[in-house]
Amino acid sequence: MVSGSDARLVGQSYLQNLQVQSLAQHDRMLCFELLECLLDRYSDAVAALGDDLVYGICEAIDGEKDPRCLMLTFHLVEVLAWLFPEPSGPLASFAGDIFEILGCYFPIHFTHQQGDDFDIKRDDLSRALMLAFSSSPLFEPFAIPLLLEKLSSSLPLAKVDSFRYLSHCVLKYGVDRMGKHAKAIWSSLKDAIFTFSLQGNIFSLASDLPDTMGFEENDITKEALICLEKVILQNDGIFLSLIVDDEDVEMILRSVTISNSYNSLSVESKQKLLAFGRIIVVSAKISSSSCDRIFHFLFPRLMDILGLSSSSLSLECIPYGSPVSFGQLNFGAIYLCTELLAACRDLIVGSEDIAPQSVLMQVSWCCLLQRFSGPLTTFLSSSLVTSMKQENCDANIYSGVKGLRTLATFPGWFLPISKSIFENILTVFMSILTAGCEETLLWKLSLKALVQIGTFTEKFHDSERATSYMNIVVGKIVSSISLDDSSMPYSLKLDAIAEIGGSGMHFMLKVIQGLEEAISANFFEASSKGNLKSVEVLIPLLECFSKKVLPWFHKTSLFEDIVFHFVINIWNQMEANTTFNIGIKANELLDVTMMVMRQAVADCSEKNQGLIVQKAYNILSSSASFSLKEPMPLSIPLKTEGLQLTQNLQDFSCRDEWLISLFASVIMALRPQTCLPDVRVVLELFMSVVLKGHVPAAQALGSIINKLPATIDSVEVSRACTLEEAMVIISKMNLWSVNGNSSFRKCNVICKSVENLTDLDISANNNAMVQTNVLVGLAWIGKGLLMRGHEKVKDITMTLLRCLLSTINTELLPIQHGLSGNDSGQDMHPLVMKSAADAFHILMSDSEICLNKRFHATVRPLYKQHFFSIMMPILLSSITGSDSSITRSFLYRAFGHVISNTPLVAVITECKKLIPVLLDSLAVSSVDILDKDLTYSLLLVISGIIMDENGREAVTENAHIIINCLVGLLSYPHMMLVRETAIQCLVAMSGLPHVRIYPMRTQVLRAISKALDDPKRVVRQEAVRCRQAWASMASRSLYF
Repeated sequence: MVSGSDARLVGQSYLQNLQVQSLAQHDRMLCFELLECLLDRYSDAVAALGDDLVYGICEAIDGEKDPRCLMLTFHLVEVLAWLFPEPSGPLASFAGDIFEILGCYFPIHFTHQQGDDFDIKRDDLSRALMLAFSSSPLFEPFAIPLLLEKLSSSLPLAKVDSFRYLSHCVLKYGVDRMGKHAKAIWSSLKDAIFTFSLQGNIFSLASDLPDTMGFEENDITKEALICLEKVILQNDGIFLSLIVDDEDVEMILRSVTISNSYNSLSVESKQKLLAFGRIIVVSAKISSSSCDRIFHFLFPRLMDILGLSSSSLSLECIPYGSPVSFGQLNFGAIYLCTELLAACRDLIVGSEDIAPQSVLMQVSWCCLLQRFSGPLTTFLSSSLVTSMKQENCDANIYSGVKGLRTLATFPGWFLPISKSIFENILTVFMSILTAGCEETLLWKLSLKALVQIGTFTEKFHDSERATSYMNIVVGKIVSSISLDDSSMPYSLKLDAIAEIGGSGMHFMLKVIQGLEEAISANFFEASSKGNLKSVEVLIPLLECFSKKVLPWFHKTSLFEDIVFHFVINIWNQMEANTTFNIGIKANELLDVTMMVMRQAVADCSEKNQGLIVQKAYNILSSSASFSLKEPMPLSIPLKTEGLQLTQNLQDFSCRDEWLISLFASVIMALRPQTCLPDVRVVLELFMSVVLKGHVPAAQALGSIINKLPATIDSVEVSRACTLEEAMVIISKMNLWSVNGNSSFRKCNVICKSVENLTDLDISANNNAMVQTNVLVGLAWIGKGLLMRGHEKVKDITMTLLRCLLSTINTELLPIQHGLSGNDSGQDMHPLVMKSAADAFHILMSDSEICLNKRFHATVRPLYKQHFFSIMMPILLSSITGSDSSITRSFLYRAFGHVISNTPLVAVITECKKLIPVLLDSLAVSSVDILDKDLTYSLLLVISGIIMDENGREAVTENAHIIINCLVGLLSYPHMMLVRETAIQCLVAMSGLPHVRIYPMRTQVLRAISKALDDPKRVVRQEAVRCRQAWASMASRSLYF
């Protein structure tokens, strides 16, 4: 343990014997670290060294240039200031010398390269120097003049740092020391704010409509405004007097309030107006006293300019759109007025210590504003009417809306504007909203204003204003759902409803009630009467409910009840309405309803899901088309015809299709813990419906298989089912047998022989369609197994492979007869092979409809990589050993689906053997326009391999065939993304070793020259880059 006396002796020895700046960088750094340690840990002991310590540190740090050492030296000065704060202490004697050393570094110029072996940034050095500058008031006589001098520098960085340092030093140096610099600081601030505000686009409304005008403040202006805030906060009396008494400010105020529109102002006047507005906002938001001073300086003059003199104070408010005689519309005055009001409002809302109302009402600016609130509201409303009739008045509209919104969002306990004024403001915005036939700027701003007013009303628990808002805004917009009002498009109504409801819990509950009533009414009209208009209304209603309203409730305690009530209400309607007559757009409406049903059920708890699925099952059981019987023992083979279902999906009634589809949607969204009623019966039902081409039933089957437990621990669940039992039920369904004439047991083979196909009782065409339906069902079952990592997925994939590898007579092939021929319909058999290949897409792709985390699927980590590693050797050997071009084309298709849905990192590890097959698969898929998505997916795999460093060797070896393939895709007519990506790949290929790609240069340039005339601009741009990359090879050396 080092004692204090030892530390002092070390310090003395250091000061007497070390010439720090003559040492190497590493040694200097050790010296500074030693000093830092002495000052931090043994401050009392080394403080006794006094002047010698300060002088020794000055000598040690003088001329230091290394960034790592500078960080330490700046901190040493900071610690010295803390150690010797006395105005007559050791630091005071050397303050000028120390600051002379520090001043040499301001502003920081950091020239070290990014690749240097230390991690110090310019901002780190600048902040350390700033802390050293502000560490002691003793530096004030030297620091402030230096900073003010640097403000005249032509370097923007010097100006930014000067204002930043000023902001920090002002509060550290204190009022007494800074008072003498007030005029100089204000002059510098004024010049910077008025000179550097609004560089570039001086007025632009952002898409999200922010509270500010959207002008761009550069860093100089931002730091100047921050500095202005700090100096006013320290000494508001002096600086506010400087602002209000400034002749330049007076001149600017007069010049910017002489025009009636924003566009008629000169560029210089616009800049001065908006800069002056920023000064007003910053000054008024500091404190209540600063707000009072600025308000009395500016507000009465603005009212006179707008023609709102004392004679108009008797005017409370009049209806929106009524003609009123005021002074000439003046944009400058309106803008400054709204900015001032917003600053005052923000001051009150942001105050932590809220004074009693009796005290606040004595604030003179509040009383003055209350006197003018009525005529000001009427004037701003009238200005909106005037601006709507003129062109290019966006700025006027913005300021008018902001002014009304600000008046309505003053807390009621602070600025008790009358109820009639508040309601008039709401009426003005609602009139604009309901009259809007398109989403104009005024419409957007009015909606945003209403949302903010509602949010403020909810936040401050103003019951009187909340009642007015509920009646005038929420009630009216909700009631408009059921009104046939052609003046406002239905999509705008729903946007407005969702936004306004989101302003508060009570308002959203009213919106929920209105939406549910509208959904119920239109659902009845659409389903029982076939009302096409109700169908068209119901689709956006359901989308609004699921995508905008329900997510808002997601984190509230009411979410569960709302979602559960909505789902039960849908099923109640399905139960009550026994006649369905939905005609046009029936499928679109069903898809949307299924989507909403899935999302709603997925968000329910396990308990409520159990209630929902039981109710849905009971309603389904009551249908005569679904005679759901007790399940047969597992030892008895099941027959599909025993379920008493009609033979074709088209034979389902509209209500039956809705019942089975919505029931399937419920099943897809269940949690694994939720108990299914009569699982065996449900499995039999879905498998039978799958034969008729019902895809949701297949997806529900996959979801059940994915979530069923491996074992059942609870003995009281008599009708539960394990995964193994479910797989036995599926295997005993004899799905491949139609009327008993084909015996493909246990999901074994579809196309075992030609004889089996020709012996079927129904036509070969129909049989092929049934077989493709079965394959879709198998694919979804396999997906459920694959995602949970179950080994039985191998049985399904082997079945799919046997379908792909089946031996078929050439007289059944479409190459001989054609799919459009009339030769007994047997030409459709290749569709079964195509379905088997596409089943691999279902197995490997990510589904948004079911079997994902959103719908509680069981997902084994790396299941895609595992499946890829198993299937690739099988597919590659099958492709190599196939003698049939038809079979090989479908194998390429299956290969493409697997590889395009596998994570790239797994593909890269095997890319050497995969690239030739991948290119062949890409060539096959690029022939048919229907395969354009697969073509693009495969091209993305190629692109990923080319871009990955680990695939570079394989790409180099196969450069010739890759380039040939890419060149062939440059003219791909069916998708612009394919052409663009192919060109990007060629650009990347140009970076390969020269000797491998130079022979292809002429071929590539010839193809690229054609791409320069591509109809899509983005393709032409990529072609220019590619031509430049390949043409530059002529100037490179051939020696690599």
